[in-house]
Amino acid sequence: MSFREETDDGRGDLRKPFLHTGSWYRMGSRQSSLMSSSQVIRDSSVSVLACVLIVALGPIQFGFTFSLFGSLSNVGAMVGAIASGQIAEYIGRKGSLMIAAIPNIIGWLAISFAKDPSFLYMGRLLEGFGVGIISYTVPVYIAEIAPQNLRGGLGSVNQLAVTIGIMLSYLLGLFVNWRLLAVIGILPCLVLIPGLFFIPESPRWLAKMGLTEDFETSLQVLRGFDADITVEVNEIKRSLASSTSRRTAVRFADLKQRRYWLPLMIGIGLLCLQQLSGTNGVIFYSSNIFQSAGISSSNAATCGVGAIQVIATAIATWLVDKTGRRILLIVSSTGMAVSLLLISVSFFLKGFVSEDSSVYAILGILSVVGVMCMIVCFSLGMGPIPWLIMSEILPIKIKGLAGSVATLANWFCSWVITATAPLLLDWSSGGTFIAYMAMSAFTVAFVSIWVPETKGKTLEEIQFSFR
Repeated sequence: MSFREETDDGRGDLRKPFLHTGSWYRMGSRQSSLMSSSQVIRDSSVSVLACVLIVALGPIQFGFTFSLFGSLSNVGAMVGAIASGQIAEYIGRKGSLMIAAIPNIIGWLAISFAKDPSFLYMGRLLEGFGVGIISYTVPVYIAEIAPQNLRGGLGSVNQLAVTIGIMLSYLLGLFVNWRLLAVIGILPCLVLIPGLFFIPESPRWLAKMGLTEDFETSLQVLRGFDADITVEVNEIKRSLASSTSRRTAVRFADLKQRRYWLPLMIGIGLLCLQQLSGTNGVIFYSSNIFQSAGISSSNAATCGVGAIQVIATAIATWLVDKTGRRILLIVSSTGMAVSLLLISVSFFLKGFVSEDSSVYAILGILSVVGVMCMIVCFSLGMGPIPWLIMSEILPIKIKGLAGSVATLANWFCSWVITATAPLLLDWSSGGTFIAYMAMSAFTVAFVSIWVPETKGKTLEEIQFSFR
């Protein structure tokens, strides 16, 4: 049997290759389910989780990139971000990830076999370009395939994969040189490309493109062959019917429409505040903070930071569908503000005591505690959730263009923090962390006033609420 069998209307039927022998799905006359509802839910979870684990290979490679390279990769990511939404809209989420994998592979090869600095610069830019596409496409794909009761946890796997990539690069860097580490960085994309052939395209993208039969087939595969998808199909169709989104070009002028202001402000605001709260600056200076506390091994410190990020993000993945997005964001931002205040106070007080005194050592320990608490708080909320909310609240009509703008804003702010952190820290360490603290405090107010709770709602319900 060929992968695409022709139907009476001439369009390919993607349904049949996915069906088990003896199992047959018809929208018109559905056979009664032989499975219990719990079995259907379990099958749906397994199918969606398999898709999430495959696309999460992209963020793992993303973590490798940004644990090794700095601001130049951010520039490449900004270029990739500009293109990300439009690529994902025109050729689909899977096609977008496949395109992103190619410059990543070429970039790692250029770095690994570099003969002069120009190859390193080119490799970093290519890596960043691929990451810019991945950072938008993966959370959007996960949000569009996940059941509403699991979307938060599955969506947070995106950030969990990033932290795993960062930790792996730290650990492997202890044992191999940078050229071999660059070769290892290729592996996630080499697995991602063939893996994409075994997972369905986003059903919501297929529906938006008018591929109704393929859309229903994809959704049936994701929910289980014996699941009743009628309600979800009708809800998605109603959402599309009330929009003029299908196959229509979206321009920047469309983003100025009043009905889009709030979701755009929330999506872009959270992704900017994620960076402006200064996490990259704290991590940049963490080795100095550890040394001041008597921790001389920077390798041990960075591996510890990587492990803490993974554990805290895993906890957030478990909590986000239980407690909700807003409460985690508020707790996370509040904790970050308090931690940054602790770090800044310890630095200010160090200026009044002798380096040989016991008080100076205690202040060093306090600054380390502040760094660890800040990283934990960031990973519990402000790390994973802004990407999740961006993928949930942007209206389907403008998602591609608006998502590109939001992703570009995130990477621009990341570049600003990465580029200015050394200058600010040379100017005043305590003053720098006070500035970061102010941004975290502003984030608490921003979330409390503007960010809605999206837990337990379908994407269509979320987007309808903004009308």
